[in-house]
Amino acid sequence: PGNIEMVVILQAVFSGLALGGIYALVALGFNITHNTTKTFNFGQGEFLVAGAFVAVSGVLLFAGKGLTDSLLPEDVTLVSYGASLVVSVLVLGVLGVLLYFTAVRPFVGRPGLAWVMSTIGFGIIIQNTALAIWGPSPMVLPSPLGDQVIRIGGAGVLPQEILVLVSSVVVMVGLDLVLRRTKLGKAVRAVAQSRAAATLMGIDVSAIVVGAFVVSSALAGLAGLLIAPITTASVFMGMTLALKAFSAAIVGGLDNPRGCMLGGFLLGLIEALVGLWHAELREIAIFVLIILVLVVKPEGLLGRRLAEKV
Repeated sequence: PGNIEMVVILQAVFSGLALGGIYALVALGFNITHNTTKTFNFGQGEFLVAGAFVAVSGVLLFAGKGLTDSLLPEDVTLVSYGASLVVSVLVLGVLGVLLYFTAVRPFVGRPGLAWVMSTIGFGIIIQNTALAIWGPSPMVLPSPLGDQVIRIGGAGVLPQEILVLVSSVVVMVGLDLVLRRTKLGKAVRAVAQSRAAATLMGIDVSAIVVGAFVVSSALAGLAGLLIAPITTASVFMGMTLALKAFSAAIVGGLDNPRGCMLGGFLLGLIEALVGLWHAELREIAIFVLIILVLVVKPEGLLGRRLAEKV
C-alpha cells in the first residue's frame, strides 16, 4: 500500500507540474503588462480560449477539414500542431496589439479603473465571437504525441503533460534570459522602473509597451494550445484558468517574473495534491494559501516590498 500511495502522489505531482506550467505562463503574461503599464488584461482567460480554438482550427485546416469538424488522432501530427502553434501565437499577438490600442491605451495614466472594464469587455467580445464561430460544445484536440501513458517511477504520465511542462519551462527560461541578458530586456526593465526616465534615455516606450501586450497575449495563446489536448477546448474554460493564474502571480509576487513562475507551479502542485485527498477542497486550499501569503507577505513570496515615501 505504501508503494501504491507513493505512485499516486508521484502521479499527482506530475499532473500538478503540468497544470502549474499553464498557470505560470498566464501569470507571466499578467506580470509583463503590469510591469510596463501597471495594468492587466482581465480578459486574459478569453485570450487563452482564443489560442486553443485558433490552434484546433489550424490543425483542422491542415488536415483538410472544415472549421467545426471533429479531429481524429491521426489528423494531428507534430508538423500540423507546430504550424498551428505559430498561427495561434501570431493571431494572439495581433489581438494583443488590438487590445492595447482599443482597451488600454486610451485609459493609461488617467484616474479611475476604466481599463479594467474595457479589458473585461474586450474579453467578452472574444468569447462571444468564439461562441458564434465554434458554438458552445467543447472541441477535442488529440495530442500530437498520442495518448499512450508513459511510466515514470511507476506513475503514469501523459505525453502531453510532459510536453506542457517542457514547453512552459523552455519559454520561461528563454524569457528570463531575454529580460536579464539582452539590450531589449534592459529596455523593458527600464520602462518598468520609470517610463519618464526610459524616454529620456532614448528608449521607445510605446514600442516596448505594445511588445509587452503582444508577448502577454501570445503566452495566453500558447497556454491554450498546450492545455487543449488535456482538457478539451471549451469557450468557457478561460475564466477559471485566468483567475488561478492571477492568484499565482499574486502569491509569487506580481512585479517579479520568477515569482509568477514559482506561484504557478506552487498552485498547480497544491491543487493536484489536495485533489487526491478531497477534490472539492482544491479551490478552497488555493484561496486559503493566497490569504495566508497576503497576510504574511503582502508583496508575494518573491515580490519587492515598496518603501513608502513619507
